[in-house]
Amino acid sequence: MPQVSLTVNGKSHTVDVEGRTLLVEVLREKLRLTGTHVGCDTSQCGACVVHIGENSVKSCTILAVQADGAQITTIEGIAAADGTLHPMQEAFREYHALQCGFCTPGMVMSAIDLVKKHPSGLSEQEIREGLEGNICRCTGYHNIVKAIAAAADVMNGKRTELARAAE
Repeated sequence: MPQVSLTVNGKSHTVDVEGRTLLVEVLREKLRLTGTHVGCDTSQCGACVVHIGENSVKSCTILAVQADGAQITTIEGIAAADGTLHPMQEAFREYHALQCGFCTPGMVMSAIDLVKKHPSGLSEQEIREGLEGNICRCTGYHNIVKAIAAAADVMNGKRTELARAAE
């Protein structure tokens, strides 16, 4: 049985896997990082998005052996060590960009990657297009788009704190 070495959220792990084991299975079942969700098993919903290096990746589309040696960040790894939420997490909370929460981890991880790849800013249309690989069945996306725009300003240094949502 192959061994896979991964650094997940800054911690090194070596696990035995079958060659057919998906990365999402290793994260959830072997490492007990259950914030990464499995929503569709067909790579369409985006609930399983994690960061491998600097890129967002649907962890249901990659075999664990393909991620051998990778630096991986899951939703559990984006808050500060003291528990302070990442600006994107805070924006999702502030802007009510979630309802059931099932898609939220993947949506947040995709949104962080989207903002990092567009440091000069994003239009509403660019945000919507950037989320095409993520499905939310509850919110209608309006508040998700507003949250991402607000977090982008903080992440890109245009604001020092999150603009509060209108009551």
